[in-house]
Amino acid sequence: MVTPFTRTGTLDAEGAQRLAGLLVAEGCDGLVLSGTTGESPTTSDAEKATLVRAVREAVGDQVSIVAGVGTADTRHTVELATAAEKAGADGLLVVAPYYSRPPQDAVEAHFREIADASGLPLMLYDIPGRTGTRIEPETMIRLAGHPRIAGVKDCAYDLLGTQKVLARTDLAYYAGCDEYVLALYAVGAAGYVSTVANVAPRQFRSIVDAFDAGDTAGAARGQRQVLPLVESMMSAGLPGAVTAKALLHALGLPAGPVRAPLRPAGREAVDGLLAAHREAAGTGGTAVSGR
Repeated sequence: MVTPFTRTGTLDAEGAQRLAGLLVAEGCDGLVLSGTTGESPTTSDAEKATLVRAVREAVGDQVSIVAGVGTADTRHTVELATAAEKAGADGLLVVAPYYSRPPQDAVEAHFREIADASGLPLMLYDIPGRTGTRIEPETMIRLAGHPRIAGVKDCAYDLLGTQKVLARTDLAYYAGCDEYVLALYAVGAAGYVSTVANVAPRQFRSIVDAFDAGDTAGAARGQRQVLPLVESMMSAGLPGAVTAKALLHALGLPAGPVRAPLRPAGREAVDGLLAAHREAAGTGGTAVSGR
């Protein structure tokens, strides 16, 4: 979920509550806060905790709240993990430590220390394109033995490696790349963590619902239906936080500005996003709208 801000750039807790409630009503059975799309690199520790508390108040216990706590600093990540647990999170999203590019034994030790620091389950976030460091399949297989390391948000674009881990562990895999939702679900993933679902939650839910019902052709149609929106939001040169907030704002929903160094989408980009959003809403339910 995006992190809504006010016009002056402060945390919009009431807007976050409104958006969270709408996403749940439109089919989301879990919310990930303070991830990449939630602009976690530019929100403070206090804002992260406030966001968890506000969303928990809005949605109650009907859905799971996973808090992004990953940083490049193991000690800081542990502090965020314990704060998220106190604020009411159900789980933690922990990205591989970035920039310093530690070797795999250090990556493994990083995750184990965080898992030992709280009572919450961890979702490992494997996105080497951003972090510069892969969580290698063999490392994940070893980490799966920890009682609180429960899942993976998979943005590694390595379908073979994913299947190796699925075959040898009980880790719950979640597609972190919107174009791979059906592909990973078909080989045993548990679901998805989606940026695009901020603006098209029902469409993404319909993909997995159709597959669960045995309608594989319908699931494939649903995946193809959202691809223009996925491409427009995720592959057009702008970060997902920028495109998601631009669309939410255009639809009259809580979003607010992005924080520097991100910059808002221009008018031409917004027009293209709206056109792709209308196309995604053509079949398989209505895209989210505040109007």
